[in-house]
Amino acid sequence: MDKKPNRLINEKSPYLLQHAYNPIDWYTWSVEAFEQAKKEDKPIFLSIGYGVCHWCHVH
Repeated sequence: MDKKPNRLINEKSPYLLQHAYNPIDWYTWSVEAFEQAKKEDKPIFLSIGYGVCHWCHVH
């Protein structure tokens, strides 16, 4: 099954890139995100990341 990347594929953040093949088309913190939420009358779901073992994510 080929997964298609979402808009996060163009980000530099390792945290955001972890979610680049997620089936949800996430937005980064941006004017575009707020405009889209307003247009669709939807709330903002905000992820501020999470704390994990540093060595688990060192590549």
